[in-house]
Amino acid sequence: MSAHRASPDEPWPGWSTSRAAQAAYGKHLVRIGELIPVLLYSNIMDRQHLATVHAAGRQDLVDFQVSDLTRECRDDLLETAAVLDALALCHGHGSYLPRPYQEDSNPVPKAVELRTDASDVAGELASHDHQHGTSTTGDIPPALENGCTDAERDAVRAYARREWITAQERWADI
Repeated sequence: MSAHRASPDEPWPGWSTSRAAQAAYGKHLVRIGELIPVLLYSNIMDRQHLATVHAAGRQDLVDFQVSDLTRECRDDLLETAAVLDALALCHGHGSYLPRPYQEDSNPVPKAVELRTDASDVAGELASHDHQHGTSTTGDIPPALENGCTDAERDAVRAYARREWITAQERWADI
């Protein structure tokens, strides 16, 4: 067992946060550090379980598992958006890759790729909330489309951040 004590400055061993991430998430950075292994583990276990019941020919369990995963989709989008956004904030500000992205021979800087991934997941959350009416804070920005601007990408990330912090505050009140 690790002796590491999570804090907003170092929520995960060896991961020091930036001022931007601390300003955006504050005390909630500790929870984001906790989510990293949870998200990885749960994703793997969900897929493994689905593959096992499919291989066993249990269509009833496959159908149940798929419907259960559908219900959990928003939580997964919200948590992943928060983790990617916090990691992107730790790598500083910058541009995004264009939508649609055209592969070329120039390597993409990791920070740009991370910010783009953070905004893409946040855009999926916005799209989900538009479709299902599941926003808790309202003022949902438009889902990202091809040709979107950096400001639109920033807006969906800010929205996901707002939704995640609101969810954390509600859980703290329970």
